[in-house]
Amino acid sequence: MAQILVLGGNFAGLTSALETKRRLRGDRHEVTVISKVDHFLYIPSLIWVPFKERDISDIKVPIEPVLKRAGVNFIRETALKIDPFASKVTTDAHHSYHYDFLVIATGSDLDYSLPGSDPTLGNNTYFGTPSGAITIRNQFFQLVDNPGPVIIGATPKAGYIGAAYEFLFNLEYHMKRRGIRREVPIVWVTPEPYLGHLGVEGVFGGTTSLKLFMHSRSISFRTNATITSIDKEKVTLSSGEVLESAFTMIMPPFLGQEVIRNSPGLGDLRGFIPVQATYQHKDFSNIFAAGVAANAALNRSNSIPCEIPKTGFQAQMEAHIVAENISRVINHRTDLRQKPFCEIPGLCIMDAGHKEVLIYANHLLRPRQFSIFLPNPIYDFSKRTLEKYFLWKTRNGFAQLP
Repeated sequence: MAQILVLGGNFAGLTSALETKRRLRGDRHEVTVISKVDHFLYIPSLIWVPFKERDISDIKVPIEPVLKRAGVNFIRETALKIDPFASKVTTDAHHSYHYDFLVIATGSDLDYSLPGSDPTLGNNTYFGTPSGAITIRNQFFQLVDNPGPVIIGATPKAGYIGAAYEFLFNLEYHMKRRGIRREVPIVWVTPEPYLGHLGVEGVFGGTTSLKLFMHSRSISFRTNATITSIDKEKVTLSSGEVLESAFTMIMPPFLGQEVIRNSPGLGDLRGFIPVQATYQHKDFSNIFAAGVAANAALNRSNSIPCEIPKTGFQAQMEAHIVAENISRVINHRTDLRQKPFCEIPGLCIMDAGHKEVLIYANHLLRPRQFSIFLPNPIYDFSKRTLEKYFLWKTRNGFAQLP
């Protein structure tokens, strides 16, 4: 009987666990999820929390009942260290768990090494965590009462620049709704060499559309920009320009989770797992990784590095490949499924302030045969429908569905 451990219970972790169990069928093999939280969080909807369009409780699903129905064990503990040589995971409960196969789907930690960028200092905000989204909610309504200049953007190597664009357009929309937009100058600061690069060398129509968005909304922008520090009322760029700010949201880079950084020989310098096209670790064939935890090479076409985005769509695709390959190895097959990260399709629905943009590329990185940046100026119907579908799918454990 094989023991399969899955670290993490969000997009990649939950899908890996449910799909591995489904493919192996029956009780011969044991699948266990270890997670520091007891719920799945639909991260794309955090964009709406600061503006009271969602509460955190609206976008959470308890995972233990979902896993239990599928015959998957659940342990709520925090993994502290992985010993890949002994095939063992140690947790904060002083427990040690042996595995025959390990799936690392721990998501990301955040790199606040840029001076002044840590939200706990009060200079910067970040909407990509539940606590951060609630903090911004409070600060947004303070901004409504006392309007001032706004700086939105991303650092070099930021985790997902597309989401920062989403926040920019949502913030602008809600300021307009509350009648303060004319009083608030907005500057967008990005390491991208041009608008719409998005860390993937752009998609057809993206630059033109985003320039039109910026100009029609009177948003100034700085491209190819490096932020050197964030202070209480200003953001300083490497060019020497100082931008005044009453509200700042600068997206940080991602790091691998601490459990990986605490495990010598397992991850790269930033705490991500180096994987092959099978999503197996390059040195340990019984370790797999999916989602943000899996290493993807940087797009180095820009002098200021832009990180390749890692989305829930990609995490799920990788998780399906991981589950299929684990089941094939257990069944003594050597024809493992391969899908290099750069060949995974890029698919995103960007909320542009109660409007939306469909972004699609048949390959995440060039060369590709087709890509498009398609605005829907009427209403963000697709993103809201996708949210309801995904939460329904998660509650019912239908990981096999697209």
